[in-house]
Amino acid sequence: MIRRLPIKWKLMLGATLLIFILFAFYNFAQYLVLKQWMLKQEKIAVQVTMGQIQEYLLDKSRTPEAIHSTETEAYLNNLIDNNQMLRIIDSSGTVQIVIANQFDANWVPAEVVHEPQLIEISHNEDHLLVYRSPAAAIGTIEIASNLETFDHFNEALLWVMVTFGILAIGISALSGLTIAKQFMLPIRALAAAIRNVKQKGLRERVVVVENGDELSSLAKLFNDLMNQLENSFMKQKQFVEDASHELRTPITILEGHLSLLNRWGKNDPAVLQESLVASLQEVRRLKGIVQELLTLTKVETQPVQDVLEPTPLEPLLVQTIKRVEILQPDFTFTMKTANLADVMLTINPLQLEQVLLILLDNAVKYTVEDKRITLEARHENHVVSISIADHGMGIPEADLPHIFDRFYRVDKARSREIGGTGLGLSIAKQIVNNYQGEIQIESQEDRGTKVTIRFPLAPCLRLH
Repeated sequence: MIRRLPIKWKLMLGATLLIFILFAFYNFAQYLVLKQWMLKQEKIAVQVTMGQIQEYLLDKSRTPEAIHSTETEAYLNNLIDNNQMLRIIDSSGTVQIVIANQFDANWVPAEVVHEPQLIEISHNEDHLLVYRSPAAAIGTIEIASNLETFDHFNEALLWVMVTFGILAIGISALSGLTIAKQFMLPIRALAAAIRNVKQKGLRERVVVVENGDELSSLAKLFNDLMNQLENSFMKQKQFVEDASHELRTPITILEGHLSLLNRWGKNDPAVLQESLVASLQEVRRLKGIVQELLTLTKVETQPVQDVLEPTPLEPLLVQTIKRVEILQPDFTFTMKTANLADVMLTINPLQLEQVLLILLDNAVKYTVEDKRITLEARHENHVVSISIADHGMGIPEADLPHIFDRFYRVDKARSREIGGTGLGLSIAKQIVNNYQGEIQIESQEDRGTKVTIRFPLAPCLRLH
């Protein structure tokens, strides 16, 4: 049943139970200490009185008959307090003197002792303290004290503690409930935000109270998570729209040419040839889009292999540049390296080559007049950096934040004429990120673009 209770009631019950246990233990310990201390004081008072009586009797009287004098009885009466009794017994057990103040001597039997004796006895409901001590030439002196006042005080103290304990428990329960309600406010706000997200969408957020506690951190974490989810859904939506747009164009062209052939183009060789060429071109374009989507999905979902052999960096760069030079004889490629002679990069060489080819291909596509492309690589400050710079059309500043988005192209009409799918930079960035690297683009319109990729020292090995 307790497990099914709301959290605020669990907190209230837990706090109340803890306070009850602590308060009860403290009060019980305090009660026992006070009771023992008060009883000890009663015993000390009786012992002090006994010492005074013995000293007086031994100084004033040397014979048993002297204890019956008026002076002795007056002195003894002054020493006996309320609810006390004094009794002197000779060595044969005969009672010589009995002085009682609101005390019945029959409650305590007379007894001759040879050693001091301090005991507690009960008579009906009365609690008695009896002290017997031998006295030379006199016999035995008995002092009995009724601890009725002591018992009443202890009982009153116990009831006071119980009463205030119950009040304290009630106050602690109310305080615990209030604190639990305040504690639950951020959690309720979080639950309400989650319900609103379910009903209204991902734009709902929790109001963060800057108090620096764990609940405030939880609210911030929830808002950050919702921001990431909203951003992810927006990117997914944009990706679906862009993919649909990219796929719609070749499919529409294919459909148009096939319809043309189906109507009357089958008997016209010129139309047939043109439609076949155009259809094959669009099929190759569709194939390229699908292939790059599969590549992007692969690099996003498959983790980096645990075992990677170090790859010499400089030979790989030289080999990649030579491949591109063969394909693009109109361009001039310049390679500059620094401190790379003994550097090896722990990375899949095919993936690094893919990144370089993507960047070099973009540099070639968007360069029309000044066909100079520079590749610069260096190893310094525990970082391997590779830069590819061209002198092409450049990228507008407003488009730079979106350049790595899927299917994003700066000038869509012109980019479609140049070719490509808008997925290359997304693939390159994901591959670089998989190896804890970073990629950065600097560009100015009509002056060129420089793309720099950096890998930290962790994936790099330097031979000695």
